[in-house]
Amino acid sequence: MNCLDPSQQNEAPLSNKEIAVSFLQLVASGKVREAYRNYIGPRFFHHNPFFRGDSDSLMLAMEEDASNNPDKTFKVKLAIEERDLIAVHSHIKQNPEDRGVAVVHIFRFQDNQIVELWDLGQPIPKNSPNENGVF
Repeated sequence: MNCLDPSQQNEAPLSNKEIAVSFLQLVASGKVREAYRNYIGPRFFHHNPFFRGDSDSLMLAMEEDASNNPDKTFKVKLAIEERDLIAVHSHIKQNPEDRGVAVVHIFRFQDNQIVELWDLGQPIPKNSPNENGVF
C-alpha cells in the first residue's frame, strides 16, 4: 500500500477570484508585502487617484494604513469573476467604532497575477433613507 505524504500532495491552484480575495485579506491584516509577493505581477499598476500609479507607491500607502489602523476589519460581501476581471465588494472598517466604507476593488489578471487595480469607496452614512442598506 502506497500512502502519500499529505505535505507533498499538490493543492489545486487558486482561482483569480480566490487570489483577489486573499490579496485583500492579507493587505487588510497588515501583511502587505506578503500579498504583493504572492499575487502582484511585475508590471502591476493601479488607478487610485491619491497615489502615484506604480506598484511601490500603493504598497507603501497600504503599509502605512495598516500600521495606522491595526484593528481594521475586512468582510467580503460579493465577488464576481468575468474573464480576466474580478470585482470584490466589501465592507472595510478602520476600527470597531467606525461605520466603515463600502468598497469595490476591480482587478485585472494576467497569468494568474494581478496586473491592474481600480478601487472605489463609499462611506456608510449614519442615517440613510434606504431600507435595503449598502449591502
